[in-house]
Amino acid sequence: MEKIGFIGLGIMGKPMALNLVKAGYKVQILESSGAAKSLLDAGAEAFPNNKELAAASDIIITIVLDSPEVEAVVFGENGVLEGIKSGSLFIDMSTIAPSTAKNIYGKLKGKGVEALDAPVSGGQVGAEGGTLSIMVGGNQKAFDRALPLFEIMGKSAVLIGDAGAGQTTKACNQMIVGMTIQAVAEAFALAKKADVNLEKMREALLGGFAQSRILDLHGQRIIDDNFKPGFKTKLHRKDMNIALQAGKEFSVPLQGTAQVAANMDALLGMGKGELDHSALYVLLAKLSGID
Repeated sequence: MEKIGFIGLGIMGKPMALNLVKAGYKVQILESSGAAKSLLDAGAEAFPNNKELAAASDIIITIVLDSPEVEAVVFGENGVLEGIKSGSLFIDMSTIAPSTAKNIYGKLKGKGVEALDAPVSGGQVGAEGGTLSIMVGGNQKAFDRALPLFEIMGKSAVLIGDAGAGQTTKACNQMIVGMTIQAVAEAFALAKKADVNLEKMREALLGGFAQSRILDLHGQRIIDDNFKPGFKTKLHRKDMNIALQAGKEFSVPLQGTAQVAANMDALLGMGKGELDHSALYVLLAKLSGID
């Protein structure tokens, strides 16, 4: 069984790594990680830096905040690039710019290392339950090698295309999710201002063509005034900016995406970036004078 180096034990990475440990994989982590103790207690092994971790691993998985963090892990002092062995596999499961994923792929290819960009959707609940949707860019051979791990961490893994295709797909996913939340938030703000019963409206809409998982889950959040984060607004704003960057690179006008990103910026300006992304309703409620 291959040795797995896992970098990034945050709200998503920690349960993903734990699921690999529970499945019997030898998982290796950084001793400086805040979640190191729980992984060590489960049977993981700790290393002092990314270089030594990579040198001792057959497959390296990263899931960190954004492109600069992934680049620091790979290219920084005592980074993965300094220690990784020819024949290893590098899998980045962060959500980053497609151009960054392509750059990392090219640099690692020069060291005889295959790389996959494999961002995920499903949030903390999906990470804990091993039910993530995994969108993958890279070649078939590397995907086949990674598939047993993907099947532990997720319910579906699809090879979309070459390097960067996974990140492009994730950007598209976040665009659709963001704009759908915006639509639900606008509809609920209008209904609330018009004194329409939100619970009855949600029930009716879920029975028709407007039905969606976002209407179901986030509509209920709005009714309950519960914006405890499942996915923080500040993180979704970061993802929308990645999509806008890709739009500029390919000369595709993303007007809806730009509007939702601007509304998320306004929420951050209100000091509400830690709230769930369904808090787009909070902004609309304030602008509409809704108590």
